[in-house]
Amino acid sequence: MVKGVAAAGHVVTARAATDVLAEGGNAFDAACAAMLTACVCEPVLASPGGGGFLMAQTADGEATLYDFFAQTPKHKRPQEDVEFKAIQADFGPATQEFHIGAGASATPGFVPGLFAVHGDLGRLPMSKVAAPAIQAAREGVKTEPIHAYIYTVVAPIIWATQPSRELFAPKGALPETGDVHANPDLAATYEALAAEGADYFVNGKAGQAIIAQAKEHGGHLTIDDLRGYEVARRKPLTWTHREHRLSLNAAPAASGPLIALALAFAENEAPRPDPVTIARIMERVNAARPDLLDKLTEDVAPEAIAAEIAKLAGLKPAHRGTTHISIIDGDGNAASVSISNGEGNGHIVDGCGFMLNNMLGEEDLHPDGFHAWTPDTRLSSMMAPTIITAPDGGLTALGTGGSNRIRSAIFQVALNLIDRRMAIDEAVAAPRLHVEKCGKVSFEDLFDPVDRDALLDAFPEAHPWPERNLFFGGVHAAARQADGVLQGAGDPRRGGVSLTA
Repeated sequence: MVKGVAAAGHVVTARAATDVLAEGGNAFDAACAAMLTACVCEPVLASPGGGGFLMAQTADGEATLYDFFAQTPKHKRPQEDVEFKAIQADFGPATQEFHIGAGASATPGFVPGLFAVHGDLGRLPMSKVAAPAIQAAREGVKTEPIHAYIYTVVAPIIWATQPSRELFAPKGALPETGDVHANPDLAATYEALAAEGADYFVNGKAGQAIIAQAKEHGGHLTIDDLRGYEVARRKPLTWTHREHRLSLNAAPAASGPLIALALAFAENEAPRPDPVTIARIMERVNAARPDLLDKLTEDVAPEAIAAEIAKLAGLKPAHRGTTHISIIDGDGNAASVSISNGEGNGHIVDGCGFMLNNMLGEEDLHPDGFHAWTPDTRLSSMMAPTIITAPDGGLTALGTGGSNRIRSAIFQVALNLIDRRMAIDEAVAAPRLHVEKCGKVSFEDLFDPVDRDALLDAFPEAHPWPERNLFFGGVHAAARQADGVLQGAGDPRRGGVSLTA
């Protein structure tokens, strides 16, 4: 009997989930195991020093959104004492400015979130849940091509401090495809975490090291931030599209309301909307500022979406590096979890084997200038862990990384699954497009020639990408059909894999 299916951005992450399922764990145990392991396999994207969101749906259909994203510190250090510096990330054809340093770190929520989910919904002891991650960190994991590329993008962060260089580039060069990378300090951290619980990240060695880093290197974090962090358990934003119920990330996250609005517009179109129609819908969603809401959503969006979008007024969602994990077990429990560390602040937490986030260093979050953030406030995000429930009881858990392309990727895969009735692997692999707020249209040049020509006729300045590209996200999805058959799909754009237990 198949016990479950997992899809993730690294084979070792997915295997951690299926190993825990094979041990008798449920989807939530497996999600916690995969979260910990992702920090070993994808350390630029995931870290115990970051945060995220987990959409949990139990076998009885009850859904809960766990918000453990980063929180602004309770107190601001004098600006002249803050370490906060710009670096240039090199994406090849373009560069982007990021900001690092201890002063770029917000309060991490990863560990509180991990224990909240495990405590509420888990079945196995944390020692068994953490075991695959501990083994992976101690023995090392192979660097996949996508992660070797990510290392080159954020090279200035890796080289920023001696401890970071020693951890990630011990031979004086960045990890390349096939290189095995071990992290014994992180293995020891996980062992202590499993034994001592979440308090290890507050009053234990890890918590003390986090605060010591902030004091020594010009950060804002204090022990009050770690002690005062609270995981938010939210009711998801639910939206029904063609009799399928979607559980979406609600405000203050920006993704869910905007995905729901896109689906609301799509509901008024013929089933199986063509790429031009999808692009037009994206244009309308891009214009959905709260002050234009009445005009845009009349006869389309119900009061629930209007209220959610209104909550986004003044919020600037984080667009940083993200990885995603989707898991469904044989009993029908589903977990969809997105986690992020930004790019990291450049400092390794002393003796612990991980880097804190740099969420305070994102320009989009600070329209009034850096250091103008409001203390003790949950940051907004574009992360979109989603669960779709079909009329016959079938389930799909999905989510993606991809910056501001997250919502467009989820929207299109949802249409592929619901409107086009594609198999899960086809729905994930199908070509995608994206429309920026400035109106620029980009698309993967893999559409049917008729659709491609129609796109270029409607948008003459549209930019075709010659093949699938991680620019358009990396949707990792797991599905359980009404008859109990389990399937998964890892997005080839981001080296995704799916495994069954």
